[in-house]
Amino acid sequence: MKRSIPLRTAVIPAAGFGTRFLPASKAVPKEMIPLVDKPVIQYVVEEAVAAGLTRIAIIVSEGKEAVAAHFQSFPAMEDRLEKTGKKELLSEIRSLSSIPDITFIPQKELKGLGDAVLQAKDFVNGEPFAVLLGDTVLRAEGRKSVTGQLKEVYEKTLSSVVASEHVPRERISKYGIIESRKADGFSGKVEEVLSLVEKPSPEDAPGDLAIASRYLFTPGIFEELENTPPGKGGEIQLTDAMKSLLKKERMFTRIIDGKRYDLGSKIGFLKSTVEFALARDEFREEMLCFLREKLADYEMDPDKQ
Repeated sequence: MKRSIPLRTAVIPAAGFGTRFLPASKAVPKEMIPLVDKPVIQYVVEEAVAAGLTRIAIIVSEGKEAVAAHFQSFPAMEDRLEKTGKKELLSEIRSLSSIPDITFIPQKELKGLGDAVLQAKDFVNGEPFAVLLGDTVLRAEGRKSVTGQLKEVYEKTLSSVVASEHVPRERISKYGIIESRKADGFSGKVEEVLSLVEKPSPEDAPGDLAIASRYLFTPGIFEELENTPPGKGGEIQLTDAMKSLLKKERMFTRIIDGKRYDLGSKIGFLKSTVEFALARDEFREEMLCFLREKLADYEMDPDKQ
């Protein structure tokens, strides 16, 4: 019988170069590029905290010092905000340095997502843990964060859980795809994983359920990562290790109540910025006016199309 260990740890891989975002990501980590007025990594950390996770490891590489600096206190700025009466901004800045127990772990060689997760083995210390990709924001529907939704399934199954979403057929080849079946004792949002296929063609895919950038693992994943040979580009693929774990342990998927925003690409970032701005009362009216004007300009001037 499995022993229930409370979930309290999050691992956030944020070590990649962000080549899809060059030249901006040459000096500024892609995780620090702002989505309206907060860097992407802050949304991710806030999701982990909202799920009740109190130990957070961020996996970083050389040149990512700005990520650590963002979560440290800045007394001079705080003093200035206090003196100028900007209490709301002061509260936001202070809340960053009050997030409990953030540890930064270096990934000395960039050998893929699987290797990045493996760097956290000692930090995790034999406990279950969540993995939240540092360049992807998930906005939940309802009160539970997406990581909180996975946590709820783990607490009932004591098994690894992966977030998923249905994707259009023409986009299937961009994702890891899950083959699954109905899980006994759960609603249709939770299914048992049967197999995983990395970026299949639409014709070969077992379905349209794609991995959605959030995972919750038992510590057994580390043994599989240690024994997973490098694949394309010399990288250790997390999906390959998950396939191996699936031969030894049950795994579930939670179809998320929410929406994923992939900020690793330029077009994904642009679309997400517009959507997040429209969701804010302070920007909505002016943004809508601006967008309508621009759309009218393009419709009237074929040369702009």
